[in-house]
Amino acid sequence: MSLKGQITEDMKSAMKAGEKDRLKVVRLMLAAIKQIEVDTREDLDEAAVLTVLTKMVKQRRDSVEQFEQGNREDLAAIERAEIVILDTYLPEQLSADELAVMIDKVIQATGASGIRDMGKVMGQIKVKASGRADMGAVSALIKERLNAD
Repeated sequence: MSLKGQITEDMKSAMKAGEKDRLKVVRLMLAAIKQIEVDTREDLDEAAVLTVLTKMVKQRRDSVEQFEQGNREDLAAIERAEIVILDTYLPEQLSADELAVMIDKVIQATGASGIRDMGKVMGQIKVKASGRADMGAVSALIKERLNAD
């Protein structure tokens, strides 16, 4: 079953079980997916759905940070609960060691020797680690590795 199909099924089961919080998040996911499908006028594939969900998690993490700075722990707790639900639909995240090995292999394979080759490395890592790593952190690691050479 596709990820979008799984989300739709989970919406139905959350409605039947009366899980209001879960239902709210699942509906938000479906709405975000549907919005992009309407805007682009095409059905999203698995990778695009993962991108949407990853973006939603990132938005919530940013919100948690803002709420904590504003001393609104009640709102931060709601966002954290939504992150937990969203994370169940995302693939397992790569560990720092796995990511470092992947970056080193791509640097060797592309023959990257400096920061000017960052685009080549980032392009390949993006394909391999999509949805499984924070691309901002990946970018920082690649810069660090390329500057060390």
